[in-house]
Order: sequence, then C-alpha cells, then structure tokens
Amino acid sequence: AGELAGPFAGRPLWLAESTLAAFSAQWGAPGPGSVRTAPADQLLDAAWGEQPAWSIIPFESLEPRWKVLTIDGQSPIRKDFDQAVYPLVISFVVSGLPSAISQLPSAISHLPSANRDLSKLTTLVMTGVTALVRATAFRMEQKGVTYPARDIRDLLRSADLTHISNEVPFAEGCPYPDPNQLTLIFCSDPRYIALLEDVGADILELTGNHFQDYGSEATLYTLEMYKQRGWQYYGGGADLQEATKAITLEHNGNKLAFIGCNPVGPPGAWATETRPGAAPCDYDRMHMEIARLRSEGYLPIVTFQYFEYYTPIPTDQEESTFRGMAEAGARIVNGSQAHLPQAMEFYIGAFIHYGLGNLFFDQMDTPVTGTRREFIDRHVFYAGKYISTELLTAMLEDYARPRPMSEAEREQFLQDIFSVSGW
Repeated sequence: AGELAGPFAGRPLWLAESTLAAFSAQWGAPGPGSVRTAPADQLLDAAWGEQPAWSIIPFESLEPRWKVLTIDGQSPIRKDFDQAVYPLVISFVVSGLPSAISQLPSAISHLPSANRDLSKLTTLVMTGVTALVRATAFRMEQKGVTYPARDIRDLLRSADLTHISNEVPFAEGCPYPDPNQLTLIFCSDPRYIALLEDVGADILELTGNHFQDYGSEATLYTLEMYKQRGWQYYGGGADLQEATKAITLEHNGNKLAFIGCNPVGPPGAWATETRPGAAPCDYDRMHMEIARLRSEGYLPIVTFQYFEYYTPIPTDQEESTFRGMAEAGARIVNGSQAHLPQAMEFYIGAFIHYGLGNLFFDQMDTPVTGTRREFIDRHVFYAGKYISTELLTAMLEDYARPRPMSEAEREQFLQDIFSVSGW
C-alpha cells in the first residue's frame, strides 16, 4: 500500500456498514482511520457535509449528487463499461447442505443475477447554443460542412440520445456566410444539416429567438427537414399547439419527456395559432404539464431560451423560474440560451444548469472572455430513474470547432463554475 495523493489524501472513505462488511471480506479489514461509516440513507448528506469526500456505494444507490469516478478507464455509468476489469465488484457465493442448495434456484429466481443491466441504461447528451452562421458557417464552407464536429463527433454520437438546440432556420437561397456580419438576422444553408446528422442528433430544441428570422416559409421548411430524418423536436413548431407540446420517448424502459419555451421573444419569434415559431412561456401551464408527465411515469426535462446575461451567476428571476420547474416535478432544468456558461445546482431532487454555453457558434471569447468554454452534459438514466450526470467540457477553436479541454483547462473551468455554484 502507498500513500494516497490527490484531493482525497488524508480523507477517510465513507461506507455504509453493509458495504464495509462486503469489502472487508474481500480485501481484509481497513487500516485505522481510513474508513468512516454512516447509515446508507444518510451517507450522501454526510459526504456533502465534509467535502472533499469519497465513498463506495452499490450501483443501485446512485443518484445525481454523487460524482461517479472513473477507475482504470472504467465507469459503470458508461455503455462501454467492462465489469471483468473493474475492481469494485463483489460476487456472492452460497454454500450449505445439498438438500437446501437444491431449493435455492426457485427461492431466488425473482432476483437479478447482477445489480447492473445494460438493457436498462440510457444516456442522453444535452448541449448549448448551435447557430450555423457567420464565422462558423464560413469555416464550414472553407473546411467542410462536418468540420465543426471533428473533435467531438464520437462523444456526441456515443450517447443513446443526442440533444441539439439549433436556433437558426435552414433557408433555400440563404446568402453565403459573412464572418463579419453585423446584423442579427440569421439563416443556414440547408446543406449544413449534414453536421447535425454527423453528430447523431435525435432531439431538436427550437426555443431560439432566431427561429423565425427568415419568415414562416423557412421555419416550416426546417421542420419538414427534421421530420424527414425522424428527429423529434420541441419548444417550437408549426403553430402554438405544436410548439408548446411536450415530446415523449422511451428507451430501455426509461420514459423521458422534453418541454421548453422562450420568455424573451421578440414577439415575432413566437408561434401563434396561425404561425410557426418558438414556444412562448406559460409557466402555469408548463407546471401542470410537468406534473401530469410525472404522474404517467415520465422524467421531465425542461429547457429555456432565457434572457441572455454574460455572467455565470443566475439572476434572482432566472433562479426562481428554473426552480419553479423543479418544484413542479422536472428532473433536469437547462438554460439553452447562455453563450457564457453559468452556475448549476441540485434543488429538491432536480439538477439545474442555468447555462451550458455554446456548442457550434463563433464566439471566440467575445463579447466577453469565457464564451469559448462549453459544457456538454451527459445524463444517465437507469430502470426508470435519473441516476447521474457527467459534465463534459470543451473549448472552441477556429470559430467553429469545439475540442475536449485539456486537463488544466478543465480543472480551471470546473473550479470557476463550482465556485459560483456555491460548491
């Protein structure tokens, strides 16, 4: 045994008594002062109360406030997990009289052979602003339509479900991109949809305030392109009814629902009874819809095209609005509007991320420093429950191409965001 280095040096390992007994049988008794115990239902609060803290818990005890650590490249919340090389595995053997053992199969036939079943696992990646315009689009013309995805394609495609918040309509006859464009009226060449195909898009969020920039014809044309590819969309639509409707889906037994809106406008961007556009916000109606979805076994995910603040700290109004969705029953609440990544919190069982930053948009630390930094949130669901989130981080290069952050970049980014989050 050697000396532990890193953030947990000198910190005891938190365990429930049952976990301590299991690993003591496999590894032997722990050294003096190396372990602290707490009842299983109090373990998480104890760990949060004495940070930095670490623990070993059963897979079925996972919930989002635990951060799952990777060991030798293996993590049980990832689809490529290899149990055979993972050290934190306990096998149980039953011994006894042959007459008793012979009755065992029927007695335990209702029990699973393991506490992790890949067929019950679903991964979802959620992203921030996509706007294939200006310098981003110019680079796509120069270097290829799928150039922006070069360094994160596999990361996005590896999820079971990939969410993209595309703020801009595709329009036939869209002008050639100008990297120095000053006006804020945007469209994207229809060829650029190949980028969304390349990253494995499944769910399109349409809450953006540029969705109607090129008029109803372009908006309806864009919706038809999504339908042709079998992509579900929400937060916008062909009329008010479609725009405000939640979409639902089921994957590996996990029932997810998505609903979103745009409180900002401008009014011309909003859908009406007779015009396509983004969904305006009716918070009371959304609260009732979220409660209904929860009653039907869905895990509601709510996203906003909220007011833009180039600060990582949410405003009181923003906090109140997002928390209201959690109080109604949402399990995840995201701000899709933020060009500058914002704080996050756990609130009455929900994970709230006030702003993820950009995904594909040309802000290279403009108009403020920090807009190159991006979050891609990978959420994990298992057996009908939301169990974990991984915060993936990227840095924008060349006005168009996010790449995974270096270790030093990631450490500084997370420290900055955790600090403003009160962690």
